[in-house]
Amino acid sequence: MAAAARVIAIAGNSAAAASSCLLIKTPFALQRCSNGLRFNNVRRSSKRLFSCNAIYNPHVQIKQEGQPETLDYRVFFEDTSGKKISPWHDVPLHLGDGVFSFIVEIPKESSAKMEVATDELYTPIKQDTKKGKLRYYPYNINWNYGLLPQTWEDPSLANSEVEGAFGDNDPVDVVEIGESRRKIGDILKVKPLAALAMIDEGELDWKIVAISLDDPSASLVNDIDDVEKHFPGTLTAIRDWFRDYKIPDGKPANKFGLGNKAANKDYALKVITETNESWAKLVKRSIPAGELSLV
Repeated sequence: MAAAARVIAIAGNSAAAASSCLLIKTPFALQRCSNGLRFNNVRRSSKRLFSCNAIYNPHVQIKQEGQPETLDYRVFFEDTSGKKISPWHDVPLHLGDGVFSFIVEIPKESSAKMEVATDELYTPIKQDTKKGKLRYYPYNINWNYGLLPQTWEDPSLANSEVEGAFGDNDPVDVVEIGESRRKIGDILKVKPLAALAMIDEGELDWKIVAISLDDPSASLVNDIDDVEKHFPGTLTAIRDWFRDYKIPDGKPANKFGLGNKAANKDYALKVITETNESWAKLVKRSIPAGELSLV
């Protein structure tokens, strides 16, 4: 399927008819958009989230090729017919009611640096490499880590709120703080709680802090203040972990924008909306894709 055919524009009813949104084709069934997101009770954009209220479809199959911790290892995603799909492009982002899809790349308490291969056909999950060698964090990550599908940090776009840093050319990262250790390729329903603006060698690399809806504490946390109350010290621990993990390899610490502090849920939603819009431009080929796979 051509990248441009992934999305179709539809007109909403009544007041919503003035703007359009993009819906994904199969394998996921979809509903029409709800009202646009609001931030602090002020509409920040006339555009609505591009992957509108998708009906969550957990019937995605995982197919592993090769052996873990080898250069050939890949985790592919397939629909129920066995057709390969892209976890980045084909899994719906927005599930309605402030809930989003989160794809696990790195389970908590592990160190293999797994990531979606954005330059490979169907963007499978693989272990990152450097100079032909598999990459590992110097110590285990303490949370489930992965990406928000259908988002993209545009490397041509300078963020005036974060020191003018340009996007890192990847989907937006998620740090999921729930108690369960997930598996590579798991697709979870999460709600965003906060955002950290990491600057890695001059590139903006957002970290959205979220919690899975099936976590026992999910009902207790709905914004940044709830995280501080029910998960005390977690936001600081996440920031410090990502700030320092390159130091054992002799590299400088990463920096953080926004006053070196986590931003609230409204800001996290703003980041998700903007990077979803960037992704939509990418797959419509309004922006050059370079080596990125749009399949």
